[in-house]
Amino acid sequence: MQSATRPPRPHPQPDRDWDGRERWWPAVTSWLSWSPAVVGGGLVALPIWGWEGAAVGAALGALLAAGVLLSLAWTTELTDREFRVGRARLPLDVVSGVDVVARGERRHALGPGLDARAHLAVRSWIGPAVRIHLDDPADPTPYWVVSTRRPQRLAAEIRRRSRCR
Repeated sequence: MQSATRPPRPHPQPDRDWDGRERWWPAVTSWLSWSPAVVGGGLVALPIWGWEGAAVGAALGALLAAGVLLSLAWTTELTDREFRVGRARLPLDVVSGVDVVARGERRHALGPGLDARAHLAVRSWIGPAVRIHLDDPADPTPYWVVSTRRPQRLAAEIRRRSRCR
């Protein structure tokens, strides 16, 4: 029996078709850290309303946890004119530079190396980030620090679409 030869499958190129959007879904550990709220909701209701009330209390705890975590799941979007993080908008014509903040540099960038006027859009479950430097005389914000899972790609795209080269 002769096996049919298949054409080789191309390796996935996740960044090739990147549309400039990223959703900050919470990590599994973030969801698990809310399990005490679910259990606690059930335990509080158990002595008062029995097992049925405990189930309702646990369900309410799960809804609370889901609501909090989903409210933290912002979307970043890069267009030809602006960069959006949640509801914040940054026009690309005020960007003067972009650099990548690696996972190991993040602690310094958000601690002793942080300018108090900076705009922060960071999530603990996303290690790397980009620092977007601004040149806007009307705005005292010197830069934005934004979490991203694709820091090199985002920095390159911001450089390409803005006036900084």
